[in-house]
Amino acid sequence: MPTYKSYLCCLGGGQRHWVLPRPGPGMKAAGILALIGCLATVTEPKIYTRCKLAKIFARAGLDNYQGFSLGNWICMAYYESHYNTTVETVLEDGSTDYGIFQINSYSWCRRTKLQEKSHCHVACSALLTDDLTDAIICAKKIVKETEGMNYWQGWKKHCEGKDMSEWKKGCEVS
Repeated sequence: MPTYKSYLCCLGGGQRHWVLPRPGPGMKAAGILALIGCLATVTEPKIYTRCKLAKIFARAGLDNYQGFSLGNWICMAYYESHYNTTVETVLEDGSTDYGIFQINSYSWCRRTKLQEKSHCHVACSALLTDDLTDAIICAKKIVKETEGMNYWQGWKKHCEGKDMSEWKKGCEVS
């Protein structure tokens, strides 16, 4: 009776399962390649602290951008993604919201190279990294070209019209 060795592998979203390769002479090499492939696809989420994000946002010129204080940006990012850069939310219409600002794939970023609508001219996958440059540029474009921060439901529900000074308190940003 053949013996099977199992190898830990992973699926998207960090889910893990066991792969049972077929026995044979190349089994060891196949197992190692499978393991390397799985490890290469694992993305660790980057979850920023409120103050680290405040500093990044301030350096990127978000404080008072289009009249919205730094507190508004920090509050919005909290209620959209809880400061997690790898959040993807699939919506009922089939589109997906991506990253720390939950930017939608329907109009703002492209999921495929052939997608025509991409007002930010950025791949959606670029909005899922811990380098927030593309996400910030796109968020600025959204605020400038739409109705301000009304694009984000998290901001409308939890931040609009509220005192935003607490969001940057203790963060050593001006």
